[in-house]
Amino acid sequence: MWKRIWILFVARNKEFYRDRSALGWNLLFPFLIIIGYSFLFGGNAQSLYKVGVVRDTGNDRAALPAQFVEFRKTRHVEFIEFDTVEQGLARLTHHRIDLLVQPSAKRYWMSSTSPKGYVSERLLASANTSAPGGFERQSVEGKEVNYVEWLFPGILGMNIMFSALFGVGYTVVRYRKNGALKRMSVTPVRPHEFLTAQVLSRMFLILVTTAVVYAGCALLYGFSCRGSYATLFLVFAVGGFSMVALGLLVASRSSSEEFAGGVLNLLSWPMMFLSEVWFSLEGARPWVRKLAGVFPLTPMIDAARKVMNDGAGIVDVGPQLAVMAAMSALFLLAGSLLFSWRGR
Repeated sequence: MWKRIWILFVARNKEFYRDRSALGWNLLFPFLIIIGYSFLFGGNAQSLYKVGVVRDTGNDRAALPAQFVEFRKTRHVEFIEFDTVEQGLARLTHHRIDLLVQPSAKRYWMSSTSPKGYVSERLLASANTSAPGGFERQSVEGKEVNYVEWLFPGILGMNIMFSALFGVGYTVVRYRKNGALKRMSVTPVRPHEFLTAQVLSRMFLILVTTAVVYAGCALLYGFSCRGSYATLFLVFAVGGFSMVALGLLVASRSSSEEFAGGVLNLLSWPMMFLSEVWFSLEGARPWVRKLAGVFPLTPMIDAARKVMNDGAGIVDVGPQLAVMAAMSALFLLAGSLLFSWRGR
């Protein structure tokens, strides 16, 4: 028995290291992740808190309150300037910043549902306590968006991303590797018919599972969609379709499951971190924000948050829908042209 196990063990190891693409991805992918994210978010220190500052024209730095000057020396706090209070409040209520301060008026705003906002408030209060007078806390007008409500659209989008990319891309590659596609090539089925069936099947599963997850979380936590459910459905349908098309593009020629898995991970991990699933990119370098815009997950989550948290209509999310539709067409066209039954 052990001899047979050893023979299979050696055979599988040889199969792995003889597949150069798989070996390369398994060795290089962790380095690419570390190098990429140290380059994107690297620096001497990472910012743990984001504080918005209302820029006051005509006031120089020397005129700023001593408490705020001391507060700006706090390490691991990133200060982001805004021209008006309204701009800052819009970011604050959507958890893109943790605290908003207007130094000239010696006042600040904090989201009552933000744990980081509480810590930022304590840091401001503890700065230069000997100075006469302090900053006055202001109430945030209107309904605040709970952090979990802000996070929820991102979780749904991330779930759609993984379901589409791995459910289509990885599956098609497995069909090709085990010979199913080769046998199908001698049948009357055409490539576009096969791809259409894959797209329709995955889209059906994505929309059904997303609806179930949404309904379950809404019942458990009381989430509500401030916009139209029809608009939200359209956002997830167009976004899911763009993800499925991207998965088909990855699987168009690859015959190695390991290689396809590496490429899909290389796509999904940057999207998960740069498309604002978990945290806001407010204050990030401009080129980082532009890089995030090339991923289909970014406009999908952005549009879903506008519909669910702000009550946006189809016209308001029109730009995001147009971007996702254009990406879908590009990915699907490239995948159809490159598709092969036997792979490369």
